[in-house]
Amino acid sequence: MEKFEISVAWNNENHHFEVRDYMHHDDKKCKYEVFKEGQFVVSFEPGAHNFLHICKNTGLIKEELLDLVAEKLESYHI
Repeated sequence: MEKFEISVAWNNENHHFEVRDYMHHDDKKCKYEVFKEGQFVVSFEPGAHNFLHICKNTGLIKEELLDLVAEKLESYHI
């Protein structure tokens, strides 16, 4: 598992997240788990054409912000 941080700007605020990348992804676990202030908020899994799909969502973060997080992760081509 690799950990790194990302930030996205939304509604005139910077939002900081910790991402856990499970490099040896299998179908039993989502590939990316995302945390905000130490609390799990969402996980993503790779889909068609290297676009990420929400795997588990706690509902704590608005969908628009989750889209920005996914786009940021996709931009890393990991």
